[in-house]
Amino acid sequence: MFKKILIANRGEIALRIQRACREMGIKSVVVYSEADRDAKYVKLADEAVCIGPAPSAQSYLNMPAIISAAEVTDAEAIHPGYGFLSENADFAERVEKSGFAFIGPSPESIRLMGDKVSAKNAMIKAGVPCVPGSEGALPEDPKEIIKIARAVGYPVIIKAAGGGGGRGMRVVHTEAALIHAVQTTRAEAGAAFGNPSVYMEKFLENPRHVEIQVLADQHRNAVYLGERDCSMQRRHQKIIEEAPAPGIPRRIIERIGARCADACKKIGYRGAGTFEFLYENGEFYFIEMNTRVQVEHPVTELVTGIDIVQMQIRVAAGEKLPFAQRHITMKGHAIECRINAEDPYKFTPSPGRITMWHAPGGPGVRVDSHVYTNYFVPPNYDSMIGKIIVHGDTREQALARMSIALSETLVEGILTNIPLHRELVVDAKFVEGGTSIHYLEGWMSQHKR
Repeated sequence: MFKKILIANRGEIALRIQRACREMGIKSVVVYSEADRDAKYVKLADEAVCIGPAPSAQSYLNMPAIISAAEVTDAEAIHPGYGFLSENADFAERVEKSGFAFIGPSPESIRLMGDKVSAKNAMIKAGVPCVPGSEGALPEDPKEIIKIARAVGYPVIIKAAGGGGGRGMRVVHTEAALIHAVQTTRAEAGAAFGNPSVYMEKFLENPRHVEIQVLADQHRNAVYLGERDCSMQRRHQKIIEEAPAPGIPRRIIERIGARCADACKKIGYRGAGTFEFLYENGEFYFIEMNTRVQVEHPVTELVTGIDIVQMQIRVAAGEKLPFAQRHITMKGHAIECRINAEDPYKFTPSPGRITMWHAPGGPGVRVDSHVYTNYFVPPNYDSMIGKIIVHGDTREQALARMSIALSETLVEGILTNIPLHRELVVDAKFVEGGTSIHYLEGWMSQHKR
């Protein structure tokens, strides 16, 4: 097992990884930007190294600085967390060539699954169901593009092959708008991701977003840890996640989960990963794979009792998974609310100093957050300042506990989206379960502030 791990990230995930290391008796090295000098995890780290000024490009995306920090502190492995360099195959490759273990999948797996065209082709070969669409990237010939769209059937969605985070997508309802949409998406994809390739898929009208969590080791063992429903989202950005997904029969989950675990073996995947699907009319359609730990991993941890971050570390150290699929059981229900420093209804960022922070508590309540009273939320990074996660014996109990937890959470000095969460967790349709990915945007249009 590793004796020292460098955490190449910030915020709540840096603290989360740090806690896993401490529980395992592993020393942690934290890298930080000048904007994060006073962060809790920096003060708690065994060692901390400043790697640059506030802008991400000069700090958390600065590969040479991160690897140099690992060298001068004698770290043995680097954990990338999520975001930043976590799904950057070049970074994973540089880490390994520099003599460190990368706590994540191989560079080859990251490249394969990072390109949505190659990922989709790999999943088709592995027997994972995919959304109907083009076979690979769209050709240059407009006539061929029109022919493909007619075969798929409108509406269609044009996606960037290297996109992510809800960017690089455009829905097309008519043939007249098709070619312009393809050209525009190509230009955006080239500028944003350095890859102008785009592909086409059938646009599902009212799907849910359901994902399968997997763990795989270097010895061709792989398991799935149930599913999460992440349908409560705005502009493809998740806001509330839960496990298990309400109303989906277990036999359907077991079938798709087994296919995901089998796909991991076929592509030689190692570490934690998430297969993301659209679910509609009893059918799953693969959309992408995240080759890292997810923001919403705590809901799976609470219903399975498995520490996903510790499993990442153990797998990277060469250990075998300590369980087989038959040992995985799900107990109760978990819900997570992402707490963002933003206007709850306009979604504009609200950086600044937190003059009061009071986290909730009580049975079944977990708070993953790096903030504290007098903490300054910098304007340079993602607006998420923490997550409130609850667990109950039933979904009804979990919803009640979340409502209470949100009512107990006090944040002053900045705006947060807590007021929005307080409304959503008692909304009749959400309480009923099974809302689609479009529900929140419709709800927002009816509850304008």
